[in-house]
Amino acid sequence: QVQLVESGGGLVQAGGSLRLSCAASGGTFSRYTMGWFRQAPEKEREFVAAISWSGDVTYYPNSVKGRFTISRDNAKNTVYLQMDSLTPEDTAVYYCAADRTIRDYPSLRREGYDYWGQGTQVTVSS
Repeated sequence: QVQLVESGGGLVQAGGSLRLSCAASGGTFSRYTMGWFRQAPEKEREFVAAISWSGDVTYYPNSVKGRFTISRDNAKNTVYLQMDSLTPEDTAVYYCAADRTIRDYPSLRREGYDYWGQGTQVTVSS
């Protein structure tokens, strides 16, 4: 069973930065597409970033493009989300997810992911 554990969330002022980490165990991390999603109160869980198993392909929605960067270290079984120029609209619980199907192009949909972490809270104050 794959386990994903997020860390790095917290409280930051608008314009600041945070780096989230997601450590994976129990599976073959280097084969998984990895994604980050977020969910704000009373809102649907939304796609934030995804990276292919090789790290060569990354996707972002327009809302975070140019501010967020996803990366991975397969030797450490860890995926990262660097978040810069944060705004209060980025406040949410951030979830890491793994897709066990080997793909060249990551899924942008929640349904494309098989394993989820417990989430880490990110709060951006104005």
